[in-house]
Amino acid sequence: MAVTVIGLEKSTSKDLSKDLNELLANLQVYYQNLRGVHWNVKGPQFFQLHDKFEELYLDAQEKVDEVAERILTLGGTPMHTFEDYIRESKVKVGKNISSGKQTVELILDSIQVLLIIEREILEKSAELNDEGTNAMMSDFIAFQEKTAWMLKAFLSEK
Repeated sequence: MAVTVIGLEKSTSKDLSKDLNELLANLQVYYQNLRGVHWNVKGPQFFQLHDKFEELYLDAQEKVDEVAERILTLGGTPMHTFEDYIRESKVKVGKNISSGKQTVELILDSIQVLLIIEREILEKSAELNDEGTNAMMSDFIAFQEKTAWMLKAFLSEK
């Protein structure tokens, strides 16, 4: 059995790199959505949302880097073109969205997509005994679940 420099089987690492590239594409679209709503949000909650979106895009920027570096650690090559990101992403591209409610809905929808992908990677990385990827996904999921809860509470009428 051929193994990577970190001791994981090469064939399974290649498969996991493919899944991580899918996550990378979705994180990049999510990141760009966050930048767009940060710049364009309008309305009575402007200051609150502007600050929150900045917090979230800084976090997303860090996650993008972590995922790309994990792909490299597993022996893969991270995607790096917008063409690839758009083709592979399941996160909806937000365009010309500026109302507070719509911006939050876009980001909440994006997080829900990311959570599905991350849980699939978490399950696969656990089966492959890839603790590095597993720990990264666990951390991502915990943060995004809390963020989803907060965004949902923001949208609630009661």
